[in-house]
Amino acid sequence: MYSFVIRDEGSSVYTAVAKCLKNSDRKKDWKKLVNIDSPQFNVMFGERSKLPFGRLGHSAGLTQVVNYYRGSGSLCRKTTLVSTLKKYCFTDGSELPEWVPPSFIIYPPGDTPSDKEALTLKERVKSAKRKDEREDFLKKFQEYNGDVQNIWIVKSSSGAKGEGILISKQAEELLSYVDRHSQAHVIQKYIEEPLLLEGNRKFDIRCWVLVNTNFEIYLYKEGVLRTSSDPYNLEDLNDVTGHLTNHCLQEQLSSHYGNYEPGNEMFYKEFDRYLQDKYNTRMSDSILPQIKAIVRQCFQAVEQQISTSGLNYKSFQLFGFDFMLDSNLKVWLLEINGSPASASALLSDLAEGLIQTAIDPIFPPSDPPSTINNNFEKM
Repeated sequence: MYSFVIRDEGSSVYTAVAKCLKNSDRKKDWKKLVNIDSPQFNVMFGERSKLPFGRLGHSAGLTQVVNYYRGSGSLCRKTTLVSTLKKYCFTDGSELPEWVPPSFIIYPPGDTPSDKEALTLKERVKSAKRKDEREDFLKKFQEYNGDVQNIWIVKSSSGAKGEGILISKQAEELLSYVDRHSQAHVIQKYIEEPLLLEGNRKFDIRCWVLVNTNFEIYLYKEGVLRTSSDPYNLEDLNDVTGHLTNHCLQEQLSSHYGNYEPGNEMFYKEFDRYLQDKYNTRMSDSILPQIKAIVRQCFQAVEQQISTSGLNYKSFQLFGFDFMLDSNLKVWLLEINGSPASASALLSDLAEGLIQTAIDPIFPPSDPPSTINNNFEKM
């Protein structure tokens, strides 16, 4: 019999995976350990910050697997994603791939809020605690100054649920916003001409990507468009529900939440109909090939530094890739989540597919699953 331990109950996906192991056809093969510090486990589920990586792989005779790749934060934090991709594409770290908007890492200077507010823009450039990309940002900002719109978005490195975000046309306002906080931010060129849905509404696309213990990459065949509730309006950059598609913000702030799609979620089949009607194309023809190419390059950028090859334990991990389309159907990478939630309609299938793809090959079930889940496509 195999055993697993859950070090936290924070992830809906891994909670669903554990439920499958306990309650499905595999329940005779798996037991859950009550002692979360027990070294006698086969699989450990937990948040990255709560996983004892240094203690893994030291139990004689046990194959041990954990649901995170150590070092995957190089893709899953906003600042490190930018620096990782810049170093991967250019040895001097000067440029990003063409599917990432111009982005710059900014660190706040000074030790107290009063210190920060007292500094002029030039003084803040010189006094930053760490060398950042303020000057590069200001130079690029000037390059775009001739455009009708010169809009940028600033995002906190560890922000989530739409928090720590500002959209502005003013370089001073963007930098001052960072300097009022204590952590690094990314200032990124705003995608000003996004593809819009019915009602002139923005959306982004969440794709789930599974990397198994052999560092093989699988794309979940279904994804979800997270839609806005209100029209997109460049004349009002403070209209949060018209610019940001985060579910929490939409549900809390918009009286139109759910008016177009239940839970502001659209799935691929419906989006395919929209693309065919409006653009005479399908996701499989114009969108998914771009997404797959971006996903491959992201993992190529970090494979050497996060692979567990040669270690005494194995890792797998589910990632959430967030993309946006512009009006030319170009795919842009926004960010990567290392512990993504799942749309509730997909949760059970996603969990079963993860088990069959990443866990069953290492710990074969005594009886094959009654239904073969092939919704993870190997890339």
